[in-house]
This record gives sequence, C-alpha cells and structure tokens, in this order.
Amino acid sequence: MNVSLIDYGTGNLHSLRKALEAGGAVVRVDTTLTDARAADAIVLPGVGAFGAAAAQLRMGRSALHSAIRAGVPCLGICLGMQLLFEGSEEGEGEGLGVLLGQVRKLKTRCLPHMGWNEVAMMDDPLFAGIPELTAYYANSYVAQPADASEVIAWSRYEDEQFPAAVRRDRVWGVQFHPEKSGAPGLQLIRNFLAQVGK
Repeated sequence: MNVSLIDYGTGNLHSLRKALEAGGAVVRVDTTLTDARAADAIVLPGVGAFGAAAAQLRMGRSALHSAIRAGVPCLGICLGMQLLFEGSEEGEGEGLGVLLGQVRKLKTRCLPHMGWNEVAMMDDPLFAGIPELTAYYANSYVAQPADASEVIAWSRYEDEQFPAAVRRDRVWGVQFHPEKSGAPGLQLIRNFLAQVGK
C-alpha cells in the first residue's frame, strides 16, 4: 500500500512516517502534490500555521483536491485536518475545501491546548478495537464543520467542546496526534490503512 505523506514545509513527518510504516504502508514524502494522485492514500500531517501551509499547497491545491474528491482515501492530522476545510481564522489562504466549514480559534483562557485529553468516539471504523482513547493535542484552533453529522468524535478543553475527529466518505480528519498517542493512536492509523485496503 503506497501512502503519500504530504510535505508542505511544516509537520512532524518522521514520527508519522514511522507509524504508517509500522502499519504496513510504503510511505513516500511528496512535495510535488501532483504525485499524490498516484498514491493509494494521502496523509496530511500536523504542526505549523494554517497560512504558511496553505501557501505551500496553493500550486498543487487543485490536483490534491481532485484526487481526494475522486476517492483517494485521506487522513488529515491536526493542522492537516484543518487544511481539509475552506479557510481559517489563523491565517490567509484557502484550505482544500474537501470539507465545508471554517477553522476558528478556541474560546478558552489558556492557549495553546497542549497535552492529553479524552476523546469521546462515535461508531466509526477509524476507532475499531479502541475501547478508550486519550490522545495528545497541540492546537489553538479547531474545525467547525458546516455539517455537524460529519463529526465522529468530540473532546472538551476547559469549558469548550470541539470536534476531535470528522469524516466524509473516505476522508477522515483528527485534531489530535495519533502518532504521539501511544497504542490506541497506532491502532487508529492501522484502522485507517485497513479502510484504504477495502
């Protein structure tokens, strides 16, 4: 299974690549986004600022958007999840617009949201074999999907509840970092790869 790990100048590529390889994937780090169209799956990594990442994606945005809309499975992680949406309060530039909605700043006293937090999961293959999930977060912004039915997990930080994971068809996004979330996070990555293989 060939996975295209998108390098847009930010992101924690090393640990994510290792997690994908541990799940049985052959990982190619892609800076030329048109190359991603030939992959079995696309992964958008986390860490970084929306505006800078959107600027890096600008030239290949159309090709990447087309590949995902054509059915190439995709997993967006943290910033990668936010890039699946149309835009963000954090910075200028367009997201991929694969999911409708905007990214907004958390309305909490202490930012960024750093550390471990419980995830309230709904029934989705991404969470198969994961009875409980406490995941690692590093974010100040969260996605606000236009369609609330696309939310498949929630978390709460201080007094605010926010989407922890979203799904539309074969596109998933998680606000947390599964590659840094121990055995349950690695199981989530294996579950994504299993869905790619179907």
